[in-house]
Formats: sequence, structure tokens, C-alpha cells
Amino acid sequence: MTAALAEKNGTHSARPAAPAGPPPATPRRRPGRERAFDEVPRWQIYVPLGIYLVFTLVPFYWMFLFAVRPAGSTSLVPWPMTGEHFSKVWNERSFALFFQNSMIVGICTLISTTLVALAGGYALARFDFKIKNGFMLALLCSQFIPGALMLVPLFEIFRNLQLINSLGSVVIAETVFQLPLSIILISGFIKNVPPSLEEAAWVDGCSRFRAFCAVVLPLLRPGLIAVGSFAFVHSWNHFLFALMFLSEQDKQTIPVGLNTLIGADSVDLGALAAGGVIAAVPVVIVFAFIQKWLITGFSAGAVKG
Repeated sequence: MTAALAEKNGTHSARPAAPAGPPPATPRRRPGRERAFDEVPRWQIYVPLGIYLVFTLVPFYWMFLFAVRPAGSTSLVPWPMTGEHFSKVWNERSFALFFQNSMIVGICTLISTTLVALAGGYALARFDFKIKNGFMLALLCSQFIPGALMLVPLFEIFRNLQLINSLGSVVIAETVFQLPLSIILISGFIKNVPPSLEEAAWVDGCSRFRAFCAVVLPLLRPGLIAVGSFAFVHSWNHFLFALMFLSEQDKQTIPVGLNTLIGADSVDLGALAAGGVIAAVPVVIVFAFIQKWLITGFSAGAVKG
């Protein structure tokens, strides 16, 4: 009745109609419940990280301590420091030559693995063929084959090709064993690049190869850095292939050179620790400079594929 009179007089009621039924109940929260989930005490983060950091760095500190303290010293502080162990392994134990050989193997493995994985990953990402799923399965299954099982066949192949005592044999073996994982990672990374970018370049007159180099390749930088760094580090640290395929001392790499410092009756701990520091420095430098691209590359390459 009131609404009808208000409409007749040309006015409207400003008060809305009350909703039917009781108002919804507001959920009650316990005090401190939000803080328990949203704010983690700092000690719960720093204590586990500190324990892990100590567990990780103590072996490196112990190696550095033996490398820089004088022979016969038992001090737990690297003072006074000496470089006699580094001079000994670098000049007398031919570590300068071992370092050069390892660098050649690592760089060549990086280049060959990256180029072949780039071609194979692009084929898997952009083309459809009948045995594509079977090929991917074969790549995954090859990761379960230990390298030691392939030593005899590879040795026979390299002997027939006259590649024994050649750094090329180690590069080929390292590349073959790095390719499956590298192809899978590069393939997943290329799938994240929209094909429409290449198609637009084709419309502008670019060939497939030119469109790939101009459009797709610049977007693959994190993936290429991840694959290349992984290949370099693995070939730098690998011991088995260099031991089996390289018998001459002037062809050996750093892992085999470290093994020569371990004698049958005694071990020169200072020289061995100095050689370990020399072997670790390039790997630490590589990871220090490419850390952000490495994480991005591995995570992006694992999203699709």
C-alpha cells in the first residue's frame, strides 16, 4: 500500500526491502590461524638451509685447506698459505696439458651436442611422422643404459676408425650419451614458441631456415644455455671414457690426471687437493654466470614435450 502511494505521488522509497530469512553467518576464525599459514618463522627456513650449506661447503673447505696449507701442517685455518701444491701439479704433473685437453673436449662436446639437439628437437616439435612416439620412447629408454655397458662396442668402433688416443673419440662418445636428454629438453622448449611467429616470417618471404634463425633461435637462449652447460660439465667431469679411449699421457684429461696422483703406497693429499681445486674452478665459474638461464631453460623445457 505504501509503495503504491509513493509511486502515485512520484516518489520512491530510499530504503531497500529487507531480505527474507536470517543473515548469513560470518565464519569465525581462530586467532593466529592466518599467521600460522601465511607467516613462517624465519628460523624454520634458515636452520635447514644453514645445515645444508654447512654439509655442502665443508668438503670444499677441506679440499681448499689441504691445497693451500704447507705440507705437514695440521692447522684448521689456511694460514700461512702456500702455492707449492698448485705449482707442483701444474708444472711437474702436467696439469696444464690436462686442463687444455679437458677444455677442448668440453667445448667441442658443448658445440656438437647443442647443434645436433637443436636439429632433432626442432624436428620433434614441428613435424609429425609415424614413428615419432616410438622415437621419443627410445630416447627416454636410452637414459637407463649405463655408459660402462657401451665401452666394448665403442672401443671396437673407434679402433676401426683409428680414433683411439684421439680426443675426438671422447667428444663423440660424450655427445652420443648427452643427446637424448638434450633433444627432449630442446623439443619441449621449441613447443613453447608459437608456430604463428614462423608462419608470419614465411609470409614475409623468409625460408624455413631463415625464419628459424631470425625468429625462433633468439627465443631459445635459456634452453640452449641449459643444454650446452650440462653437456660441458658432464664431459669435463667424466672419467670413464677418457680412461678407456686415451692411453697416452699427453691426451689425458683432468679426471684421469687426478687419478694419477693416487699412488699404490701413498697419496700426496696436497697435490690431489690442488688438482681438485683446479678442476672445480671452471665449473663454478660457468654455473655462477649462467645460473638464471640454467633454471629457466630446464623448467621451460620440461613443461611440454
